[in-house]
Amino acid sequence: MTYEEAENWNAVYYRMKEEGFHYCFKHYSSFKEIEDEKFHELREKYLEIAQELEQYITNKTNEANWEEEYDEDED
Repeated sequence: MTYEEAENWNAVYYRMKEEGFHYCFKHYSSFKEIEDEKFHELREKYLEIAQELEQYITNKTNEANWEEEYDEDED
């Protein structure tokens, strides 16, 4: 590993710790300077799963609120 590669990995690690894991990968950067296919594959999978989980929770919340509203109409 070159010095520059090590610095790039240290920067990713620092950002994960300082910005928070999710913010780091979703909003802070796509880390194009990291030339590691596995890293980018895992980062993309993480973002896809995080989006899927967020959508699932949103759907469940909407469903619960709709049912609650519908149940209140029956009273």
